[in-house]
Amino acid sequence: MILVDTALRRREEEGRPIRVGIVGAGFQGAAIVRQIMTVTPGMTVAALANRNIGPAVAAFDALGIAPRRCDSRLAVEAAIAAGQPAVTEDAIGLAEADGIDVVVEVTGSIEHAAAVIVAAIRAGKHVVQMNAEVDGTVGPILKRKADAAGLVYSFSDGDQPGVQMNLFRFVAGIGVKPVLCGNIKGLHDPKRNPTTQRAFAEKWGQKPAMVASFADGTKISYEQAIVANGTGFSVARRGMIGPDFSGGNPTAPLVPLEETVAAFADALDGASAGLVDYVVGARPGPGVFVLGTHDDPRQQHFLNLYKLGTGPYYCFYTPYHLCHFEVPTSIARAALFDDAVLAPQGAPRVGVIAMAKKLLQPGEVIGELGGYEAYGVAENADVIERDRLLPLGLALGCTLVRPVAEDQPIGRDDVAVPPGRLIDRLYAEQQEHFADKLRAA
Repeated sequence: MILVDTALRRREEEGRPIRVGIVGAGFQGAAIVRQIMTVTPGMTVAALANRNIGPAVAAFDALGIAPRRCDSRLAVEAAIAAGQPAVTEDAIGLAEADGIDVVVEVTGSIEHAAAVIVAAIRAGKHVVQMNAEVDGTVGPILKRKADAAGLVYSFSDGDQPGVQMNLFRFVAGIGVKPVLCGNIKGLHDPKRNPTTQRAFAEKWGQKPAMVASFADGTKISYEQAIVANGTGFSVARRGMIGPDFSGGNPTAPLVPLEETVAAFADALDGASAGLVDYVVGARPGPGVFVLGTHDDPRQQHFLNLYKLGTGPYYCFYTPYHLCHFEVPTSIARAALFDDAVLAPQGAPRVGVIAMAKKLLQPGEVIGELGGYEAYGVAENADVIERDRLLPLGLALGCTLVRPVAEDQPIGRDDVAVPPGRLIDRLYAEQQEHFADKLRAA
């Protein structure tokens, strides 16, 4: 952060701000606009795209800034050249426009987001995104395309995966070996849906299905999958261990995080590589943690002296994640230092599969993430391939061709896939490119 803020101040003094194009003007997208335009030196939002232009205009109006409405790439470029923020419904045009240094994807979609990211990479733009769903489905092949173009493809800081990766790098940097990257949840109920979560969503100005995807475990499965892909870790079992210290009661007193470590000990003792996982009902939430080991007795002495206990698993944590507040730092790391906060190392290690939220019958269509038909759980990538399981990122819009029992995984042969989707082509390309590594795993 010290390097980043110094570099941003220098760009401000030189009159050369990082020019950011944001795709998505919803809950997070509008907040990122506010953060950049009000408190971030050396950076500006040059353009903002949304499939309905109204929220994009509103994001600037709320700051007393009059944006220029644009209906094409050329119009976006003209607005940028004139020094006026552009708003548009043409996300691809924004991604391809000259005058933008970094594209930030924050829609929460999959097919649309994949198209925007591919277009941005082809146009020579760094990509920073807060879309764990697309990253957890085709992130490895998108990273490969960015690498080939000499660009940065990165998940953002501020959301829990990025915060975990920052902590992972810190722990490794002081000589402690990370063995588990963890997430802290307050609630986990796979049967939550837009109806059960509507009141909470309305209170906070969010979409009911998106909130349901947090509660039903889909979101944390994607988050931990992309951390696994960025660290080379795996899951101990389908769905992770996920010890629940709340007893199913989200209002129960929270347990200190250090007291939950023993719940992972057996899995860690038998693991050949590091693990990703989560815990429910611990504090500080909604933070993240990393468990690590050290084999030097003298350093173990110092870790005990500094109140981390006697081991063998030392618990490091960050007690918060600040979402949009930290996105500008991620943008600067990409644009100024070619540094990704979090990106796949290579072949996928963990994916997210679709599980039936109820008895599914032929003819039913799998709707949105957090919807009524399916929830996501993390599974190791080699198992997904071996058993022909359906990634949840490919499941949306698919039609059941045979029944699937409640709480059972949906297979690729259980559904008919809509034709002509980019996400399917990218996934097939990813599996073909990494086929040897997936088989070897």
